[in-house]
Amino acid sequence: MVMKEETFDNFNFSDEVLDEIQQNIQSIIENFDVPEDNKLDVIRKINFMYTKTKELSITDALTGLFNRRHFENTADREFLRAVRYKNDLTFAIVDIDFFKHINDTYGHLCGDKILKEVAFLLNDSFRKTDIVFRYGGEEFVIILTETNAQSAQIPLERLREKVEKNNFKFKNQELKVTISVGYASNLDDCEDATELFAFADEALYYAKEHGRNQIKNYIKE
Repeated sequence: MVMKEETFDNFNFSDEVLDEIQQNIQSIIENFDVPEDNKLDVIRKINFMYTKTKELSITDALTGLFNRRHFENTADREFLRAVRYKNDLTFAIVDIDFFKHINDTYGHLCGDKILKEVAFLLNDSFRKTDIVFRYGGEEFVIILTETNAQSAQIPLERLREKVEKNNFKFKNQELKVTISVGYASNLDDCEDATELFAFADEALYYAKEHGRNQIKNYIKE
């Protein structure tokens, strides 16, 4: 029987639980029968392992971006912060066009390579204050902080052009890759982060149904 390899995405521990585990381990070491000269070194190593574990628990293993779990935690926090301080906020969802066809035609190794290259272009297209996530499959999410719909259009269109013009290659085969993007910024119409995400998803659906390789802002009718 082949055992499924576990990843940190499978362990749905909250940050609070991880912090409590780390504090308990440190307390055990402090009270354990360890020579005083070695205690500080042991605690430092425990803290280092904890930091790496926490980092891996919020990171997508393939692309190195933040994962869906971290998006769900971050989205709520950023939404509430935007409401509290009356700041603009935009959620954008990026979908690689015809990704299933790429996988079916060239194989999953090719698909993985494209995902990693698109992830690199995503990281290279936004400010340090914006947060990029791999949501799942061929979908990515960007939280653009203090950004309204008009301002969000600029980096999102720049990203679309970068992907369209990028020279994707797999085994000396040149591939044309495009993306569709939906985004939403109208906080006044949203009760929570989930609703803002749903608006962005509606805009993405429209972009994909009307030709792909485009960005679409959600506008409430």
